[in-house]
Amino acid sequence: MTSKLRLHGFNNLTSSLSFNIYDICYAKTEEQRRAYIDYIDELYNAERLTRILSDVSNIIGAHVLNVARQDYEPHGASVTLLIAEHELEQDESDHTEPGPGPLPETVVGHLDKSHVTVHTYPESHPDNGISTFRLDIDVSTCGMISPLKALNYLIHSFDSDIVTTDYRVRGFTRDVDGRKLFIDHDIASIQDYIAEDTKRAYQMTDVNVYQENLFHTKMLLKDFNLDNYLFGTSRRDLSFEEADDIERRLRREMLEIFYSRNMD
Repeated sequence: MTSKLRLHGFNNLTSSLSFNIYDICYAKTEEQRRAYIDYIDELYNAERLTRILSDVSNIIGAHVLNVARQDYEPHGASVTLLIAEHELEQDESDHTEPGPGPLPETVVGHLDKSHVTVHTYPESHPDNGISTFRLDIDVSTCGMISPLKALNYLIHSFDSDIVTTDYRVRGFTRDVDGRKLFIDHDIASIQDYIAEDTKRAYQMTDVNVYQENLFHTKMLLKDFNLDNYLFGTSRRDLSFEEADDIERRLRREMLEIFYSRNMD
Protein backbone atom coordinates (compact mmCIF):
# COMPACT_ATOMS: atom_id res chain seq x y z
CA MET A 1 0.00 0.00 0.00
CA THR A 2 1.37 3.41 -0.99
CA SER A 3 2.11 5.68 1.97
CA LYS A 4 0.34 9.03 2.10
CA LEU A 5 2.21 12.09 0.92
CA ARG A 6 3.30 14.47 3.65
CA LEU A 7 2.29 17.93 2.50
CA HIS A 8 3.24 21.39 3.68
CA GLY A 9 0.03 23.19 4.64
CA PHE A 10 -3.18 22.97 2.57
CA ASN A 11 -3.34 20.75 -0.52
CA ASN A 12 -3.57 23.36 -3.30
CA LEU A 13 -4.16 20.91 -6.14
CA THR A 14 -7.53 21.19 -7.90
CA SER A 15 -9.09 17.96 -9.17
CA SER A 16 -11.88 18.43 -11.72
CA LEU A 17 -14.24 15.74 -13.01
CA SER A 18 -16.55 16.71 -15.89
CA PHE A 19 -19.31 14.73 -17.59
CA ASN A 20 -21.43 15.12 -20.67
CA ILE A 21 -24.24 12.57 -20.43
CA TYR A 22 -26.59 12.02 -23.38
CA ASP A 23 -29.99 10.34 -23.61
CA ILE A 24 -31.28 9.80 -27.16
CA CYS A 25 -34.96 9.41 -28.12
CA TYR A 26 -37.18 9.21 -31.21
CA ALA A 27 -40.31 11.39 -30.99
CA LYS A 28 -42.04 11.58 -34.37
CA THR A 29 -44.72 14.25 -33.91
CA GLU A 30 -44.54 17.77 -32.49
CA GLU A 31 -46.87 16.66 -29.71
CA GLN A 32 -44.57 13.76 -28.83
CA ARG A 33 -41.53 16.04 -28.85
CA ARG A 34 -43.24 18.49 -26.47
CA ALA A 35 -44.24 15.58 -24.24
CA TYR A 36 -40.63 14.34 -24.22
CA ILE A 37 -39.31 17.76 -23.16
CA ASP A 38 -41.96 17.93 -20.41
CA TYR A 39 -41.01 14.42 -19.29
CA ILE A 40 -37.31 15.32 -19.10
CA ASP A 41 -38.13 18.59 -17.33
CA GLU A 42 -40.06 16.69 -14.67
CA LEU A 43 -37.67 13.73 -14.34
CA TYR A 44 -34.61 15.94 -13.91
CA ASN A 45 -36.14 18.76 -11.92
CA ALA A 46 -34.22 20.88 -9.46
CA GLU A 47 -35.42 18.88 -6.45
CA ARG A 48 -34.07 15.59 -7.78
CA LEU A 49 -30.82 17.17 -8.99
CA THR A 50 -30.36 18.73 -5.56
CA ARG A 51 -30.70 15.30 -3.94
CA ILE A 52 -28.12 13.90 -6.34
CA LEU A 53 -25.67 16.73 -5.60
CA SER A 54 -26.21 16.25 -1.87
CA ASP A 55 -25.40 12.54 -2.31
CA VAL A 56 -22.27 13.46 -4.26
CA SER A 57 -21.20 15.76 -1.42
CA ASN A 58 -21.63 12.93 1.08
CA ILE A 59 -19.75 10.46 -1.12
CA ILE A 60 -16.70 12.69 -1.57
CA GLY A 61 -16.70 13.69 2.09
CA ALA A 62 -17.79 17.32 1.72
CA HIS A 63 -20.29 19.11 3.97
CA VAL A 64 -23.39 20.89 2.68
CA LEU A 65 -23.69 24.25 4.42
CA ASN A 66 -26.69 25.78 2.67
CA VAL A 67 -29.11 25.03 -0.18
CA ALA A 68 -30.92 27.70 -2.23
CA ARG A 69 -33.30 26.56 -4.97
CA GLN A 70 -35.50 28.35 -7.51
CA ASP A 71 -37.75 26.90 -10.25
CA TYR A 72 -38.59 28.91 -13.35
CA GLU A 73 -41.56 29.13 -15.73
CA PRO A 74 -42.12 27.56 -18.19
CA HIS A 75 -39.03 25.35 -17.80
CA GLY A 76 -35.83 25.25 -15.81
CA ALA A 77 -34.47 25.77 -12.33
CA SER A 78 -31.42 27.04 -10.46
CA VAL A 79 -29.98 25.61 -7.27
CA THR A 80 -26.95 26.66 -5.24
CA LEU A 81 -25.33 24.40 -2.67
CA LEU A 82 -22.67 25.79 -0.33
CA ILE A 83 -20.26 22.99 0.57
CA ALA A 84 -17.00 22.79 2.51
CA GLU A 85 -14.35 20.10 2.88
CA HIS A 86 -14.61 20.42 6.66
CA GLU A 87 -17.39 21.69 8.86
CA LEU A 88 -17.00 25.43 9.42
CA GLU A 89 -17.83 27.73 12.26
CA GLN A 90 -20.94 29.84 11.69
CA ASP A 91 -19.01 33.06 11.03
CA GLU A 92 -16.73 31.33 8.50
CA SER A 93 -19.50 29.98 6.29
CA ASP A 94 -20.56 33.18 4.54
CA HIS A 95 -19.19 32.38 1.06
CA THR A 96 -22.47 32.93 -0.78
CA GLU A 97 -22.22 33.70 -4.49
CA PRO A 98 -25.06 34.64 -6.86
CA GLY A 99 -26.85 31.69 -8.43
CA PRO A 100 -26.92 31.30 -12.22
CA GLY A 101 -29.59 32.68 -14.51
CA PRO A 102 -32.67 30.72 -15.56
CA LEU A 103 -30.99 28.03 -17.65
CA PRO A 104 -33.00 24.85 -18.27
CA GLU A 105 -32.67 22.74 -15.12
CA THR A 106 -29.53 24.27 -13.69
CA VAL A 107 -27.89 23.24 -10.45
CA VAL A 108 -24.78 24.87 -9.04
CA GLY A 109 -23.02 23.84 -5.85
CA HIS A 110 -20.22 25.98 -4.44
CA LEU A 111 -17.65 24.18 -2.30
CA ASP A 112 -15.15 25.89 -0.02
CA LYS A 113 -12.58 26.73 -2.76
CA SER A 114 -14.42 24.22 -5.01
CA HIS A 115 -17.73 23.76 -6.82
CA VAL A 116 -20.31 21.33 -8.17
CA THR A 117 -22.52 22.19 -11.15
CA VAL A 118 -25.25 20.44 -13.12
CA HIS A 119 -27.01 21.78 -16.23
CA THR A 120 -29.55 20.03 -18.46
CA TYR A 121 -30.10 20.71 -22.16
CA PRO A 122 -33.04 18.99 -23.91
CA GLU A 123 -33.24 19.58 -27.66
CA SER A 124 -34.95 18.18 -30.75
CA HIS A 125 -35.26 18.79 -34.48
CA PRO A 126 -38.48 18.28 -36.48
CA ASP A 127 -36.75 16.96 -39.63
CA ASN A 128 -35.71 13.55 -38.33
CA GLY A 129 -37.66 13.07 -35.10
CA ILE A 130 -34.53 12.70 -32.96
CA SER A 131 -34.60 14.34 -29.53
CA THR A 132 -31.44 14.51 -27.43
CA PHE A 133 -31.12 15.26 -23.74
CA ARG A 134 -27.69 16.39 -22.56
CA LEU A 135 -26.71 16.76 -18.94
CA ASP A 136 -23.43 18.46 -17.94
CA ILE A 137 -21.87 17.78 -14.55
CA ASP A 138 -18.72 19.33 -13.10
CA VAL A 139 -17.25 18.36 -9.74
CA SER A 140 -14.15 20.39 -8.85
CA THR A 141 -12.46 19.95 -5.48
CA CYS A 142 -9.44 21.16 -3.56
CA GLY A 143 -7.86 19.63 -0.50
CA MET A 144 -8.04 15.94 0.31
CA ILE A 145 -11.51 15.19 -1.09
CA SER A 146 -11.60 13.58 -4.54
CA PRO A 147 -14.37 13.85 -7.18
CA LEU A 148 -13.42 10.38 -8.49
CA LYS A 149 -15.23 8.87 -5.50
CA ALA A 150 -18.54 10.01 -7.01
CA LEU A 151 -17.81 8.73 -10.54
CA ASN A 152 -19.87 5.52 -10.47
CA TYR A 153 -22.73 7.04 -8.50
CA LEU A 154 -23.15 9.79 -11.10
CA ILE A 155 -23.01 7.37 -14.06
CA HIS A 156 -25.67 5.16 -12.43
CA SER A 157 -27.92 8.11 -11.52
CA PHE A 158 -28.90 8.83 -15.13
CA ASP A 159 -30.09 6.92 -18.20
CA SER A 160 -26.96 7.30 -20.27
CA ASP A 161 -26.53 6.26 -23.90
CA ILE A 162 -23.28 8.21 -24.27
CA VAL A 163 -20.96 9.54 -21.58
CA THR A 164 -17.88 11.68 -22.13
CA THR A 165 -15.75 12.17 -19.05
CA ASP A 166 -12.80 14.46 -18.41
CA TYR A 167 -10.58 14.42 -15.35
CA ARG A 168 -7.81 16.93 -14.77
CA VAL A 169 -5.51 17.84 -11.92
CA ARG A 170 -4.41 21.49 -12.00
CA GLY A 171 -1.99 23.66 -10.09
CA PHE A 172 0.59 22.37 -7.64
CA THR A 173 1.12 21.83 -3.96
CA ARG A 174 4.28 21.23 -1.93
CA ASP A 175 5.56 18.44 0.26
CA VAL A 176 7.19 19.11 3.63
CA ASP A 177 10.56 19.57 1.90
CA GLY A 178 9.20 22.28 -0.39
CA ARG A 179 9.20 20.14 -3.55
CA LYS A 180 6.36 20.89 -5.97
CA LEU A 181 3.81 18.14 -6.58
CA PHE A 182 1.64 18.46 -9.71
CA ILE A 183 -0.43 15.37 -8.90
CA ASP A 184 -0.83 13.54 -5.60
CA HIS A 185 -2.15 10.14 -6.72
CA ASP A 186 -1.54 7.49 -9.38
CA ILE A 187 -3.90 7.34 -12.35
CA ALA A 188 -3.47 5.84 -15.82
CA SER A 189 -7.08 6.14 -17.00
CA ILE A 190 -10.52 7.17 -15.76
CA GLN A 191 -11.49 3.58 -16.55
CA ASP A 192 -9.44 2.50 -13.52
CA TYR A 193 -12.19 4.02 -11.35
CA ILE A 194 -15.22 2.73 -13.28
CA ALA A 195 -17.21 -0.23 -11.91
CA GLU A 196 -17.03 -3.56 -13.74
CA ASP A 197 -20.75 -3.67 -14.60
CA THR A 198 -20.39 -0.29 -16.34
CA LYS A 199 -17.33 -1.47 -18.25
CA ARG A 200 -19.29 -4.47 -19.53
CA ALA A 201 -22.22 -2.26 -20.61
CA TYR A 202 -20.24 0.34 -22.58
CA GLN A 203 -17.77 0.54 -25.42
CA MET A 204 -14.96 2.78 -24.15
CA THR A 205 -12.08 4.70 -25.62
CA ASP A 206 -9.44 6.93 -24.02
CA VAL A 207 -7.58 10.06 -25.08
CA ASN A 208 -5.09 10.89 -22.32
CA VAL A 209 -2.38 13.54 -22.07
CA TYR A 210 -0.30 12.23 -19.20
CA GLN A 211 2.25 15.05 -19.14
CA GLU A 212 -0.63 17.51 -18.56
CA ASN A 213 -2.44 15.30 -16.01
CA LEU A 214 -5.43 15.31 -18.36
CA PHE A 215 -7.58 12.20 -18.86
CA HIS A 216 -10.52 11.70 -21.24
CA THR A 217 -12.81 8.68 -21.60
CA LYS A 218 -15.75 8.27 -23.99
CA MET A 219 -18.46 5.65 -23.41
CA LEU A 220 -21.10 4.30 -25.83
CA LEU A 221 -23.83 1.95 -24.64
CA LYS A 222 -23.44 -1.47 -26.30
CA ASP A 223 -27.00 -2.78 -25.97
CA PHE A 224 -29.56 -1.38 -28.41
CA ASN A 225 -33.27 -2.17 -28.00
CA LEU A 226 -35.38 0.04 -30.25
CA ASP A 227 -38.29 0.12 -27.79
CA ASN A 228 -36.03 1.89 -25.28
CA TYR A 229 -35.62 4.79 -27.71
CA LEU A 230 -39.22 5.28 -28.87
CA PHE A 231 -41.29 7.97 -27.12
CA GLY A 232 -45.07 7.81 -27.51
CA THR A 233 -45.03 4.63 -29.62
CA SER A 234 -43.53 1.12 -29.66
CA ARG A 235 -41.80 -1.22 -32.09
CA ARG A 236 -44.97 -3.25 -32.72
CA ASP A 237 -46.70 -0.12 -34.07
CA LEU A 238 -44.10 0.28 -36.83
CA SER A 239 -43.57 -1.50 -40.12
CA PHE A 240 -40.28 -3.27 -40.68
CA GLU A 241 -39.15 -0.47 -43.00
CA GLU A 242 -40.08 2.28 -40.49
CA ALA A 243 -38.34 0.50 -37.64
CA ASP A 244 -35.22 -0.04 -39.73
CA ASP A 245 -35.12 3.63 -40.78
CA ILE A 246 -35.60 4.90 -37.21
CA GLU A 247 -32.92 2.57 -35.85
CA ARG A 248 -30.50 3.75 -38.55
CA ARG A 249 -31.14 7.39 -37.63
CA LEU A 250 -30.78 6.74 -33.91
CA ARG A 251 -27.52 4.84 -34.32
CA ARG A 252 -26.14 7.58 -36.56
CA GLU A 253 -27.06 10.22 -33.96
CA MET A 254 -25.28 8.26 -31.25
CA LEU A 255 -22.14 7.69 -33.32
CA GLU A 256 -21.94 11.35 -34.33
CA ILE A 257 -22.12 12.41 -30.68
CA PHE A 258 -19.63 9.72 -29.64
CA TYR A 259 -17.07 10.67 -32.31
CA SER A 260 -17.90 14.42 -32.18
CA ARG A 261 -18.30 14.73 -35.94
CA ASN A 262 -21.00 14.58 -38.62
CA MET A 263 -21.09 11.35 -40.62
CA ASP A 264 -21.97 12.83 -44.03
